[in-house]
Amino acid sequence: MDFVFPPDERCLIGVSGGRDSVALLHLLFGAGFKNLIVCHLDHGMRAESREDARFVASLAKQLGLRIASARVNVVALAKRKKQSLETAAREARYAFFARVARLEKCPRLFLAHHADDQAETFLFNLFRGSAAAGLAAMRPLATRMVGGVTLQIVRPLLGMWREEIDALIAAHKIAFREDASNTDPRHTRNRLRHEIIPAIERALGRDIRRAVWRAAEILRDEDDFLAARPELRDLPETLQTSALRTQPLALQRRIIYAWLRAQRVAEIGFAEVEAVRGLLAGRRAKVNLPGGWHARRRAKQIFIEGSAKAAGP
Repeated sequence: MDFVFPPDERCLIGVSGGRDSVALLHLLFGAGFKNLIVCHLDHGMRAESREDARFVASLAKQLGLRIASARVNVVALAKRKKQSLETAAREARYAFFARVARLEKCPRLFLAHHADDQAETFLFNLFRGSAAAGLAAMRPLATRMVGGVTLQIVRPLLGMWREEIDALIAAHKIAFREDASNTDPRHTRNRLRHEIIPAIERALGRDIRRAVWRAAEILRDEDDFLAARPELRDLPETLQTSALRTQPLALQRRIIYAWLRAQRVAEIGFAEVEAVRGLLAGRRAKVNLPGGWHARRRAKQIFIEGSAKAAGP
């Protein structure tokens, strides 16, 4: 793992207690990162989640690291925001990380996403009908604005496969917590991991993960190139319909996708982008979006409204 910043700098690290985040914690600590703040959010979705929190607290204490922890009722949050459990849990984590970053004046955050996560995220977004920008790979270094805080996200394991992490855990006899929800077929990602990807590999007779990973990497580079276009930078709060109509179809979709993301609309796919683009034709003045949001056209402008915007992140 190569870094462009010194290991003595204070950094946050998200640790669930599972094998990936625990492996990353041990790798960073072994590389000299001794000024880490271990961040653990209990989602309150499993009976054993309190044991996970105690495990992470004990691990932090063993390594002489500070810990920041909290608990949130993700089930209630998802119901209130009309989101999937996966989306609500993800948003709750990032909101928690942002709170800790603000409190500690420490925006840099290590996360344990790895190569399998890249491939699964690509397929997950592909089947949802995401645009090319949504299929692009996660970046080793990225920024994310959450609740007025700019998180500097570092993902050192993006080139490491799950079996390599398993080998590391076994070789060093590292203890971790098994999350039973990782095999629960009710979660889409689990079905991708345990059913869909293996079925495709059986049908094709080969490992598809690396090919999917490469496709995500290619799209990330192309997305970086397109994101540099002036039309996709510093997007306003509202879209001008007359200006948007003059753009080529591909750029219209890119602008709308980037705009929806900037407005903090989650779960954006082809249907959502096309629904907003349909406002240009003048047949409808309002469309529904995930999470209780709405896009509305008025006075030749398109803007976001809804209970989610009023509630904030």
